Amino acid sequence: MIRLTGGRIFDPLNGIDGAVRDLWIADGRIVPEPPPGTPAETIDVSGCAVMPGGIDLHSHIGGGKVAIARLLMAEEHRARRESRGPGRRAGTGEVTPSSFLTGYRYARLGYTAAFEPAMPPANARAAHHEMADIPLVDRGAYVLLGNDDFFLRLLAEGAGAEAIADYVGWTLRATGALAVKIVNPGGIAAFKYGQRRLDLDERAAPYGVTPRAVLLALSDALERLAVPHPIHVHGCNLGVPGNAASTLATIRAMEGRRIHLTHLQFHAYGSEGPRRFSSAAPAIAELVNACPNVSLDVGQVMFGQTVTASADTMAQFRNAAHAHPRRWVGMDIECEAGCGVVPFRYRDKSFVNALQWAIGLELFLLVEDPWRIALTTDHPNGAAFTRYPELVRLLMDKDFRDAAFARLPRAARALSILPSIRREYSLFEIAILTRAGPARLLGLERELGHLGPGARADVAVYRDDPDRERMFARAHLLFKGGRLVVRDGEVLEPEPRGAVHLVRPEFDPAIETRIRAFFESYRDQRLSSFVLGEDELAEAGEVVVHPCRGAPPLPRAREEATAP
Repeated sequence: MIRLTGGRIFDPLNGIDGAVRDLWIADGRIVPEPPPGTPAETIDVSGCAVMPGGIDLHSHIGGGKVAIARLLMAEEHRARRESRGPGRRAGTGEVTPSSFLTGYRYARLGYTAAFEPAMPPANARAAHHEMADIPLVDRGAYVLLGNDDFFLRLLAEGAGAEAIADYVGWTLRATGALAVKIVNPGGIAAFKYGQRRLDLDERAAPYGVTPRAVLLALSDALERLAVPHPIHVHGCNLGVPGNAASTLATIRAMEGRRIHLTHLQFHAYGSEGPRRFSSAAPAIAELVNACPNVSLDVGQVMFGQTVTASADTMAQFRNAAHAHPRRWVGMDIECEAGCGVVPFRYRDKSFVNALQWAIGLELFLLVEDPWRIALTTDHPNGAAFTRYPELVRLLMDKDFRDAAFARLPRAARALSILPSIRREYSLFEIAILTRAGPARLLGLERELGHLGPGARADVAVYRDDPDRERMFARAHLLFKGGRLVVRDGEVLEPEPRGAVHLVRPEFDPAIETRIRAFFESYRDQRLSSFVLGEDELAEAGEVVVHPCRGAPPLPRAREEATAP
């Protein structure tokens, strides 16, 4: 048994905001305080902030596009190497780190879970096995739907809500997925037929369905299946000036249905000003604040070299003209999805890039409910996840934020309200954005994201530091499943594999007859080899099945902080 004593506990799911109390760990779980005299290893963490392990709700860490991104960034893999350590593998890369480095770097930051948000069904087996090679973090994946031929045929033929729900349920089970991701609804399929732009109510080739119809059909299917996480939506017109109109229309189109808007910064652009590019973050935040059915992550841009990797072939085809270095890849995946990989450098002296940076921070600071917003950079699209400590400081320290803003081009500063926003996030709110909130949004709060009895003992301890970037740059201690795996940023136990998290909704198995006929007619893979077996998932680590019970419950009331 382990006793952490003297630390300030930040556990939002249990309403604890900085209370000084002991935390007890036994058999890989958080346990109630035992009777006096129970033998325990006591670790003094006085003056430290104690939080659940971090959870990255949206990070591209496995699958085909990640492998392609690594190939395109050969220079950074030559330049950024990390040698072997005691029991630790060597690795390379910064914005596209190799699998072992991905796990080590997340652990150093105090993170214990990360979720791949764009897994094509045909690539599920490879994605799961690649993610299983990432040590020290739990993982899971959101399966891509909404551009696959079988779904679009069902929708165009008027197959009905029950048949669509059965297909979605079957796909979640067949691919070992936790949630459903929609990328440019209908637009990836339409791109293959010559369309280069698609708005919410335009009819998409070849089936004549609209993005609105795709969104509503898949949203209703997930509600029918009671999947905890709502549709995870990469909307229309990513990166296009004026796309905020599509984003606002998408929110209204849901008519109260749950929706998670991902990397919203890339969908929050107006067309005001002399360059016809401006921030629409205030208008979007106002509508989000008025719509409790909406959650989001930001996809914050941070300046420097990165690589953008997306299933949105339409957007990446457009972005290829701005590639840095000048190379890119676009491809189709089994008539299910697309893939576009474009290296990119965000420059602080660029008007557009500077305004993108400001728009992301405006969204963070203007959306009022921290339970409905998650901290992300859309790794690696906006920046590598290793930039999270700097992002946390920008949210917690207005003086630091203002100094960074002052270095931006005057034209970009003229179109942002960022200096007028006085909000600074608290440690409690940071714990929501990076831990409790993602756990609740994904329906994982039975296991992850809190420090109550019964939770997995994934515990991050940080030395308190007024410089919040330095504080969060490396965990003082990190426990993974009750094992001490990091001390002062040094990985101590580099090999433990995390669990894979998924859902298994109920559906009518008769849908498989229709799916099998489709495979026999149009696919180059047999259905029997398409479906992941239980043994295959188990090879990737412990399998944790989360119940399908619909939207997670609201968090508990906040407890008053106690003096240290």
